[in-house]
Amino acid sequence: MRALPQSEVPSRFISHVVVIIQENRSLENFFAGYPGADAPPTGCGVPARSATARPRVSGRLSRLGPSSQCPPGDISIRLRPITFDDPDIGHDWQKSQLEYDKGNMDGFSKLGTSGKWGPYPAYTYVKRSLIKPYWDMAQQYVLADEMFPTEWGGSFTGHLTLVAGTDNIHQSPSEAEINNPTAGPFDCDSPPGTKSSYVTSAQKLELNKGPFPCFDQWRSIAEVLDSAGVSWKYYAHKKLNAGVWEPFEAMKYVRYGADWSNNIIAPQTKILTDPGAGNLAAVSFVTPSLPDSDHPWAKGSDAGPSWVASIINAIGASSYWNSTAIIVLWDDWGGWYDNAKPPQLDYRGLGFRVPCLIISPYAKHGFVDSTQYEFASILKFIEKVYGLGSIGPPSQGYTDQRAASLGAAFDFRQQPRRFSAIPSKYPLSYFLHEPPSNEPVDTQ
Repeated sequence: MRALPQSEVPSRFISHVVVIIQENRSLENFFAGYPGADAPPTGCGVPARSATARPRVSGRLSRLGPSSQCPPGDISIRLRPITFDDPDIGHDWQKSQLEYDKGNMDGFSKLGTSGKWGPYPAYTYVKRSLIKPYWDMAQQYVLADEMFPTEWGGSFTGHLTLVAGTDNIHQSPSEAEINNPTAGPFDCDSPPGTKSSYVTSAQKLELNKGPFPCFDQWRSIAEVLDSAGVSWKYYAHKKLNAGVWEPFEAMKYVRYGADWSNNIIAPQTKILTDPGAGNLAAVSFVTPSLPDSDHPWAKGSDAGPSWVASIINAIGASSYWNSTAIIVLWDDWGGWYDNAKPPQLDYRGLGFRVPCLIISPYAKHGFVDSTQYEFASILKFIEKVYGLGSIGPPSQGYTDQRAASLGAAFDFRQQPRRFSAIPSKYPLSYFLHEPPSNEPVDTQ
């Protein structure tokens, strides 16, 4: 796509950005077989005794079909369909390295279990009938099939880097936060003596040797937006002790500043009424309750796709639609198989691919965007929309300068399209009347 002239930069057309964050899914776990996406229905694995495995076959790798280029001695494993009731198979830093297997992308088979989950529980895709709203969004708007987290590992660091573009706790030598702290709620409100963990630039994991998880070692998009006078909100299922899905509770600048009272919004269902009431901020981050999160084994709840559809429908029916870009993504891969080898841009990652949907009246129609994105691509896009500088320099671990923005997903020459509601199993009213969830969110 040609470079956009000044008359077509996003800031001329977009004045609201909404980032909807769901939980623990790889791209292939939700979009295996999606036309035009790099999401084949089979994967490579280290052999184990199983009737579900078949011998590896040779052949040319195709972006549109099953990959048959497995490392020598591997087998090709067909992904099996599952529901939302499958297990949480593990997705911390150690599991990521096991599955990555030094770039062979076949260690997912080492997470074998016995019983009803079978020998290869990571090689799955969720039945399309259960996630139809996501497929509808992709078919109407944009599926970005090359979105990578900043760092290997799970939800804690995923959410930190989604708002900061870094989680470096030390610069020289460089060290980055990893995994969960030793005690919940994993933030400034954790009990005294709580320790975090970190990984060194030599990729040595230092468990429970890091600082108390109330960080001032880095800046976030909050400081940048505040300095520019750009309004923002972060929607969480509860304000205090919200856990790893509310990263600003682990950052001193917000937790002990004016933003804590003004910008952290609970419950999360207020995102369903704020657009219609004229209260949508310029930038919004939205996290779910556990039953609405897509999290594996969240009591088997299938409400996540409807939750996301309800947010989009609320914005689409409001006066904000023509000026809004909505980005839907998942905070980490959840341990599920994915075939795409993550580019290694530094010692932190990139991590395994996650799904990403881009929805806007200016988004391309039914487009698969294969630009290499990372979590800081969303921050870069926000910075471009509002004419902001970067959060911090690359020399201090910030990634928003290096990241590609999301521009390839948009065509600002087209007329803004009218909104059509996304059908879903559960209506918006279901979530407005849903009892509050006081359950812990993610534990990894």
